[in-house]
Amino acid sequence: MSNITLTIIKPDAVAKGHTGKIIDHIIGAGFKVRAMKMIHMNDREAGGFYDVHRERPFFNDLVSFMTSGPCVPMVLEKDNAVTDFRGVIGATNPKEAAEGTIRNLYADSIEANAIHGSDSDENARREASYFFSELEIF
Repeated sequence: MSNITLTIIKPDAVAKGHTGKIIDHIIGAGFKVRAMKMIHMNDREAGGFYDVHRERPFFNDLVSFMTSGPCVPMVLEKDNAVTDFRGVIGATNPKEAAEGTIRNLYADSIEANAIHGSDSDENARREASYFFSELEIF
């Protein structure tokens, strides 16, 4: 079990002005922000980050979406970070997300779902290192 996870406030939520509300929600859930920056990914960066999905039919749409505007990657810290954060963000499909979760509050669709969250401790470390150096995190 790890005490960090990576999240990305996605371009749809940034464009709608939800960044501050989402960060407040995260902090209110007991997470500490260890690293954060606003970036605008290009095709190479988004494709590299989502490489695990390269063979899936939605890959090109996902890359296009993630390069459509700025996003905010963050490394978060808390005991049981990955599991707890998955509960905070809610189901990928906002129609299925529990009331009060980030996706329930701020997502529009399964594609424009406001936020990314690591799905395992191993992926959290790998994903965090994609955007941040160890010096930036700790």
